[in-house]
Amino acid sequence: MGWSTLSLDTEQGSAWWIPALSAQMPPQTGSSEKGTSPIPAFPQPFTWEEVRMHNGRGESQEQWLVIDRKVYDVSRFSKKHPGGSRVISHYAGQDATDAFVAFHNDKSVVKKYLRSLLIGELAPDQPSFESNKKKSLLEDFRELRCTVEKMGLLRPNYFFFFLVFLHVLVLDAASWLVIWYFGISLVPFLAGMAFFTVAQIQMGWFQHDLGHCSVFRKPRWNRVLQMVVINVLKGLPASWWNHLHNQHHAKPNCFRKDPDLNMHPLLFSLGKTLSVELGKKKKKFMPYNYQHKYFFLLAPLALIPFFQLTIFHFTIKRKKWLDLILLVSFTIRVSLMYIPLMGFKNFMIYYWLSRYFESTWFIWVSQMNHIPMLIDYDQNKDWVSTQLHATCNVEQSLFNDWFTGHLNFQIEHHLFPTMPRHNYWKVAPLVKSLCDKHGIEYKTKTLLTAFVDILHSLKDSGEHWLEAYLHG
Repeated sequence: MGWSTLSLDTEQGSAWWIPALSAQMPPQTGSSEKGTSPIPAFPQPFTWEEVRMHNGRGESQEQWLVIDRKVYDVSRFSKKHPGGSRVISHYAGQDATDAFVAFHNDKSVVKKYLRSLLIGELAPDQPSFESNKKKSLLEDFRELRCTVEKMGLLRPNYFFFFLVFLHVLVLDAASWLVIWYFGISLVPFLAGMAFFTVAQIQMGWFQHDLGHCSVFRKPRWNRVLQMVVINVLKGLPASWWNHLHNQHHAKPNCFRKDPDLNMHPLLFSLGKTLSVELGKKKKKFMPYNYQHKYFFLLAPLALIPFFQLTIFHFTIKRKKWLDLILLVSFTIRVSLMYIPLMGFKNFMIYYWLSRYFESTWFIWVSQMNHIPMLIDYDQNKDWVSTQLHATCNVEQSLFNDWFTGHLNFQIEHHLFPTMPRHNYWKVAPLVKSLCDKHGIEYKTKTLLTAFVDILHSLKDSGEHWLEAYLHG
């Protein structure tokens, strides 16, 4: 659906913004639902200041957060949170309303958890929005969210994802068939490696869809197929990926909350604020003023051992035994497929070169939308500002959509993380209109420009570090 087909005329009954939370308002105090415990008749009133004090860093280590004016104590629940323990902790002491809505399509599933965590609500004299957040922007975004739901843009197209999965399986099979039929002379060896690399990266994009519960309506089916794709077909644990990636979406480009920034400061110095801080402390783990030159080689090379070491550490430490068993099954599967055809040494070359090319592909696509954007500590901005300041888009084309797994629509993906990727282009004009109304820059680049901007950003950050290191 294009922008021209959407009317803004509310008198004609087709307004694109309709109050988003009207259907999500909590029950009145004193009410109860069948099979659930009633909300206290006289809930404890709290101020925003009291909520902020319970951010998990005080003496009590308590973690409170606010959802639709209700105050919840998630101190103990955070460790059992299905989306990961840290993602919910990152909102301790803050309003989590929009993050909660963004991550949970089926609100009925989580109501049973929320009721047991409820400790009160904001006092009547307290505003619904924190003072540092843009009220009008959030109100308009919540209206947009309601419109998105009414347009059915959160509903998946099963045929689309069937084709995605089918083409992944075809690529994976082709990588083996080429070697089996033509042998391991140079041309079929390279062709098989290319098929294997493309299959693995496309599996990554598909499991990413499953991890966001955007392929099936029911979260359970997404989780089951994700384990098949990422564990059995790719050799990575689903629980590990979701633990890291949910944090990234909750607080993108927020240092110490976004795991994607863990490369700072050991390998790279990222963003002006962090680079200047690092320079003033006279810390130098790497020659950061040359980081734009060694990013090509070091970033993908570092990612391979990081993934291989952390996945086993994560699964064993957290006792994710099913994930561990499935990881071993992946190793057995690829070994039995390729070693009889090419021998162990050739298989090691085939496999690890493929992993290097896949890592390179992944690094450039995943970082083109974020490294050139604002990187800082968490400023507790509103949901829209948090996402828009940390993301940018790449122009749409059939190739760009396929090459990036539709992550060229990074803005829309971050605002609506559970939206199926085939609907990003439909909501993009609405998001752009929202940005125009509130004076927020909606950045869109060519694919090449996005790649080059990674290097420009790294060069600028390195120069900020060097200046502070020498003269700060």
